[in-house]
Amino acid sequence: MKSIMYHYVQKDHPLLPYFNHLDVEDFRHQLDYFESNFGFVSKESFLNSLTTGEPVDGVILTFDDGLKCHFSEVFPILMERGLWGLFYVPTGVFSSQKVLDVHRIHVLLGGGDSSVILNELMTLVHPDQLIDQGRVDFTQKTYLIQKNDDATALVKRMLNYYISYEFREEILDQLCLKFVNPELLKVETIYATKEEMLAMETGGMIIGSHTVSHPVLSKLTPNQQYKEIQPSFETLASFGLALPVKTFCYPYGGFHSFTDETEQLLKDQGCLFSFNVESRDIERNDLLFRPQALPRYDCNEFPFGQVKRLKNIAG
Repeated sequence: MKSIMYHYVQKDHPLLPYFNHLDVEDFRHQLDYFESNFGFVSKESFLNSLTTGEPVDGVILTFDDGLKCHFSEVFPILMERGLWGLFYVPTGVFSSQKVLDVHRIHVLLGGGDSSVILNELMTLVHPDQLIDQGRVDFTQKTYLIQKNDDATALVKRMLNYYISYEFREEILDQLCLKFVNPELLKVETIYATKEEMLAMETGGMIIGSHTVSHPVLSKLTPNQQYKEIQPSFETLASFGLALPVKTFCYPYGGFHSFTDETEQLLKDQGCLFSFNVESRDIERNDLLFRPQALPRYDCNEFPFGQVKRLKNIAG
């Protein structure tokens, strides 16, 4: 049983020439590939496997970040093919009405020269703010699957992993003010609405939590982790979602991104299963003994899953 992780599935944007996303037509081609080579696991069979511990042959589709394109592009394709998916939503954007830092970083790097952005970032960040720069798991186990140039990878590591969250938002405010067209940072153009999520759930999709603000949970204390997890489920329920299955996926993913305490918190919250990022199939032991860290492949590990721009450069 293979679980596949997706983020942006959309068409090219003229103002974001370096934006990393999966082209919609490549998504269609990848679904064809999965259908021909593995088939798809039905929702009922997958949920049943969590009880029986018996994996089912086929593919499960998961989509992170509650993005607008998941409603406008992905949902119609799944419906026309009779497929289902799991969609994980960071809920903080609905209260803040501000694009989350993780997505502002994507837009920032998608629109400009990464080396220029890195140079500016180095003038804004004081070394004392990079409190986790010395963590080996953050320096050696992040962005290994993605194809980033060196400057892009360093910007992402600095802003997503090394820097104290106490300083990140203000620094990103300055970077975005200098480099990003504000029209690209509108909440309504980046994220699916509550009504759209309700329509997706009615159409057979499963909606799950992706925390409140999309932090690296292993950077937080257990109490801080609780405040990212528990309210996120409450917020989803407040939208009117039925949430027949309580499920979660870890921001960023990988075993460096969460702790044993995180898994216990999720279990205590009644979460049935959670997704990690780990390039292997879901096996019996995962289902029976560690359902809060189910492995997922990145879509770019399979044919048609690569970013078109990077694929064209490589070719």
